[in-house]
Amino acid sequence: MSTADRRMTPRTSPLTGRQAKRPAAVVTLAPERPAGGTTWQTLERLGGTVTGVIGRDWRPRYLQLAEELRAKITSGELAPGTLMPSETELADTSGLSRTSVRNAIRQLREWGLVRAEQGRGTYVRAPRQRVRRRNAERYQWEKDRVLLDEDERLKTGATEHDTGLTVDDLKFHAEYTRVDADQEMAAALHVEPGVPLLRRVYWTSSRHENAPLTMSYSYLPYDLVAANPDLLDAGKEPWPGGTQHQLHTLGIELDRIEDEIRARPPSPDEAELLDIDPGVSVLTVRKTSIDTAGRVVEVADVVMPGDRTELVYSHKLKRWRT
Repeated sequence: MSTADRRMTPRTSPLTGRQAKRPAAVVTLAPERPAGGTTWQTLERLGGTVTGVIGRDWRPRYLQLAEELRAKITSGELAPGTLMPSETELADTSGLSRTSVRNAIRQLREWGLVRAEQGRGTYVRAPRQRVRRRNAERYQWEKDRVLLDEDERLKTGATEHDTGLTVDDLKFHAEYTRVDADQEMAAALHVEPGVPLLRRVYWTSSRHENAPLTMSYSYLPYDLVAANPDLLDAGKEPWPGGTQHQLHTLGIELDRIEDEIRARPPSPDEAELLDIDPGVSVLTVRKTSIDTAGRVVEVADVVMPGDRTELVYSHKLKRWRT
């Protein structure tokens, strides 16, 4: 009896609560590379042609396996909650070593497609809610909403704009604290170290998932926002119209927003809160808001899981003179 036909003991899926069986894993990979790693240039030097090797798949074989499995997951052949084949089964059916199989499963985790459960196995994940931020359009959209009446501003917000979800789909969390500016934030806000700041921590999650979609650390000069006591009260969040409307209550209009984007490993707290698997990075956007007088009025660090976030930018180019 082949491995593909072997019956496995049913196990309970943590996602569905039903018994899950390991599906048969039938994977066809490309043939091994020629010994010595022959290159196309060497073939041509020896009188051969590139034509004969164009069809050869030169990707690492663990990656070939990972992409074969990804195709089965995205097509629905391996549905959410399905218990993945074991390392032994995948090694038998693919002809790869268990080390290569482990690398393939690790790649699937980094793509956010599977999740390992301690002592239970590896399961196909349900699709995660994705965030697609078009920052250049987003900031103008936020500014245009500032002058709308409150009923209009209550209908939707920036997270809904990024995800396509509705207000009723979301859970919002906000924490406010007064802190003293350290060297880094003092330089970013163009104030002296030790100046009091209002530190705001936000995260928003879908009601269908436990992990937040993003989290944000926002800093504003405390004395600036204290002119409107409502802006010191986290209980007023989510504020209709967001930060730009809050600044508008102080007579502040933004002239521009500057973004600095970086990728880095998550901190342990971020990995836990955002439910990030090992090997997945976070994208960070440092958003600096500058008013029409050239003054920095807010600095925010937005942290987003790299496996389910897209940052989209569009830049209009000037035409050549003819």
